[in-house]
Amino acid sequence: MDSIPAPEQRHGSATHVLALNSGSSSLKFGLYRVGPTRIDRLVTGAAEMIGDAAAVIHAENTLGQGPLREAIPMDDQRAAIIRIGQLLSDLEAPAPDAIGHRVVHGGPQLREHCLIDEAVLQLLEASTAFAPLHTPAALALIRFAARHFPGLPQVACLDTTFHARMPSVASTLPLPAELRSAGIQRYGFHGLSCESIVGQLAGTMPDRLIIAHLGNGASITAVKHGTSIDTSMGMTPTGGLIMGTRSGNLDPGVLVYLMRDMRLDCAGIENLVDHRSGLLGISGISGDMRSLHEAAAESADARLAIEMFSYAAAKEIGAMGTVLNGADMIVFTGGIGEHDGLVRAAICARLSGLGVELDEGRNRLGRGSIGRAGSRCEVQVLASQEDEQIARHAWSLCRGAAKSTGRAHAGSG
Repeated sequence: MDSIPAPEQRHGSATHVLALNSGSSSLKFGLYRVGPTRIDRLVTGAAEMIGDAAAVIHAENTLGQGPLREAIPMDDQRAAIIRIGQLLSDLEAPAPDAIGHRVVHGGPQLREHCLIDEAVLQLLEASTAFAPLHTPAALALIRFAARHFPGLPQVACLDTTFHARMPSVASTLPLPAELRSAGIQRYGFHGLSCESIVGQLAGTMPDRLIIAHLGNGASITAVKHGTSIDTSMGMTPTGGLIMGTRSGNLDPGVLVYLMRDMRLDCAGIENLVDHRSGLLGISGISGDMRSLHEAAAESADARLAIEMFSYAAAKEIGAMGTVLNGADMIVFTGGIGEHDGLVRAAICARLSGLGVELDEGRNRLGRGSIGRAGSRCEVQVLASQEDEQIARHAWSLCRGAAKSTGRAHAGSG
């Protein structure tokens, strides 16, 4: 993968880009036709519950053929990408010209979206410790995609890029210089989601924006004039808010106590804070907010988990309002942010000091503006469009590489 082939150009200057967004047990995908001024969604879908007997693949926007859903055994993401390739072929979809990957963390050396070559892969390998839940799976998928789609350029789209220019007062952790120089700092995540929100607000972008990406992973980001100036996640995606199974911020003394007095080793701590905490740990039932709502009538712990999540999100939004010296708009996105009106209402009920006034009817609809007309701080619900951002970046980087190659050939002629 040392040489990066230029993408074949089709539909004038458009390129067909396959966007891949891998999770621990899922693989979202989208085939897009991308040009200088527009992007068309051709096929989108996801393989879910990978590795489980109940694995399923579904697709929408299937070139006019209607939604598809099938149960099919998929032991791993390799099996999923093979089935996705078959699905695109069955739909007679255009062959992709490039592949874009969501990469959660590039470590201290890789801070910008980039074409993937062996040097990039080595940097990602070296940064695995920064996101052990995500990076190994992303690397395996990149390597397999290179074999399954030989000759296609691949692009790494980093969740940390949007936050790469945060001021040092926000990105620096209060640790000795020798540790900071080893790359221990606040990186921030959900950057592709934040990019998509900023893009959707183009032309109406407020000066002071707070983005609440609330899902199984959750973060709050302060955006000033379109640029991230602070965010709740830290060096890894484990920090910040309470999440589905992740603890979010903890007193470091808790971890010391667990290691010293309860004899948990590093693997035990990692398993605890990433897989057994958050909503799951509090409720003892589930890390899925929908399941907690179902259980809330009978379970005090389920109710506590919901309340703690809403409280933590409101508290962090308030902190970002302080960073911005006020807020002109709050945007809810992510699975909970887009679809859970009860949680949005509980959060907004604590934000009157920022000028938030929720319209109950609009909140129930859960689309677009959900605040009362005339309130000081506008509140919106916008869908995160991470995969479209991946497709845009892949197109832009491949196009730039093709132009550079063309100029080099012209110069040698």
